Amino acid sequence: MTRVLFDLCGIDEGLRFSPYCWRVKYALAHKGLEAEMRPWRFSDKQALAFADYDKVPVLTDGNEVITDSYDILRYLDRTYPEAPLFGDALAQSRAHFIRHYAERSLAPAMMRTIVMDLFNAVHPDDRDYFRETREKRFGRTLEEFHSPAKGLAQLDAALEPLRGCLSASDFIDGDAPAAADYLVFGNFMWARCVSSADLVSNADPVYGWLERMLDQYQGLGRNALRITDVEGAYR
Repeated sequence: MTRVLFDLCGIDEGLRFSPYCWRVKYALAHKGLEAEMRPWRFSDKQALAFADYDKVPVLTDGNEVITDSYDILRYLDRTYPEAPLFGDALAQSRAHFIRHYAERSLAPAMMRTIVMDLFNAVHPDDRDYFRETREKRFGRTLEEFHSPAKGLAQLDAALEPLRGCLSASDFIDGDAPAAADYLVFGNFMWARCVSSADLVSNADPVYGWLERMLDQYQGLGRNALRITDVEGAYR
């Protein structure tokens, strides 16, 4: 096998929680492409020195090295045009908007809800790094930033456009999932893997979409290890 995806792991090597890596894993499954999922931790920067990059995902495909989840999806469409992720250039432009919606509206609300669960899911050797970098980003301690009530209210408002879309179709991209779905769903896999928090009610159209996404590709998401599966890790 020539493809390798460097994939963030946590307190257990099987706990893979990066939203950006989940985007790529779903895209690979969409294309029917196999890859070795190589575990990587925040503190293991040297392992990515060959890519001149310090975060994941990093995909190697033979001699090709591709970084950034969105660029990896674009690469997969160029290199393996069967079962397109984006479609035409207009669809790719729309997906670019979806990417920023996921990263700038959904992710901050989720982070505020689950940040302490996330901290506990990070490998112990990475926690000082995680705390230092995130507290610098937030301008406050993790404990001060953590506010599930505020996070869930923020997320509820941010989900309104998604609810409107999913009231008319089973997936963001229509009758079947594609790039737009994976760009958004990666954030939900991030939260699912590190936390038991209920982010949406089962009466929400988003909930039905989440269930459909979890079952895609022989249960790729549903079968993923969660922090609640790691003995002694969840409290």
